[in-house]
Amino acid sequence: MVNFTQLKSIIDLNSYTKNKQGVDQNGAMFRSWMEQLGYCTEVFVRENIGNHLHFRSAYNPKLPRVLLLGHLDTVFPPKTFEGFREDAEWVYGPGVCDMKGGNIVALEALKAVKQTRGTIANIDMLLVSDEESGSDDSKYLSAELAKEYDICLVFEAAGPDHEVVIERKGVGTFTISLEGKAAHAGNHYAQGCNANLAAAHMIIALTELTDLTQGSTVNAGKFSGGIGANTISPKASIVVEVRYTQTKERDRLLTALKEIVATPKVRGVSAELEGGIQRDVMQASAKQAALLSSIAEILDYPLKTEKRGGVSDANIVSSVGVATLDGFGPFGDGDHTIHERANKQSFVRRIGEVTQILLAFNAEVSA
Repeated sequence: MVNFTQLKSIIDLNSYTKNKQGVDQNGAMFRSWMEQLGYCTEVFVRENIGNHLHFRSAYNPKLPRVLLLGHLDTVFPPKTFEGFREDAEWVYGPGVCDMKGGNIVALEALKAVKQTRGTIANIDMLLVSDEESGSDDSKYLSAELAKEYDICLVFEAAGPDHEVVIERKGVGTFTISLEGKAAHAGNHYAQGCNANLAAAHMIIALTELTDLTQGSTVNAGKFSGGIGANTISPKASIVVEVRYTQTKERDRLLTALKEIVATPKVRGVSAELEGGIQRDVMQASAKQAALLSSIAEILDYPLKTEKRGGVSDANIVSSVGVATLDGFGPFGDGDHTIHERANKQSFVRRIGEVTQILLAFNAEVSA
């Protein structure tokens, strides 16, 4: 069985994204463990969020360059859901599957590679601090660093049958601000320009962009506007999310969104659009298929695969052309809830699989 002492030590640290101190303490623990394996640490200091950490191994030009990708932050603020516990079958706590548990899988596999080979080469690790809030800061760093690598393994939770993730939807979030003209609803109704009414037309038009046959959804998830029942609304706001499975659908949705905002259906109302694509789509590719094939040869069996509607930092690395697979963490459930747990035997399986994969990628080190 796996020794869960190190996992407990980081689960017991609150690593809520906005808790910079806690996230950095989590990072400091990982830094000490990685440097014991011979890694050099590059710290990307941030003022208001945790620091991002890039661990570099030795370089060998004969080997593929592999990036292991994870995040340090979790979703629960201090004193809401904290602490590690376990029973015979499961471990419980914030991050046991999303994704401190996944980071431990990577660490344990690297320990095994170090013990077997003596040296680790071309297998680096990036731990970012803001994934749970959208990677608004780290996504630029991740995209730039990813260009150095041939392969990326991401340690979000595995599927229920230990599937790895080959596709994730892209996601964008936008705010539409509408400006109308206030007027007394009884005395001067016709002189007003109703921002709420214009927003209502927009919400209907936006929702009609959804095409479930293509895996594309548009959700006008939040609306606000107006002053009171006796006043024509002078202002309104809509927060919209788009998700898509193909780049052509992304382009269709963005074009239509801009057109809807540019042409309000109520005279005298204007609108502005802010926001953008948060993480682009992760699509299956020939490079990814080749990686899956090589892993099947290494393990002597193919990994099962799945597609997910949610996003991760795998989207970012995949979108710059790196052969990327996600879901190398342990299987768990209840993530983002107080019932989060991860299966102990799943840790054993995943550590074994990742160890075999990394040993094969590192095969020439001891030669």
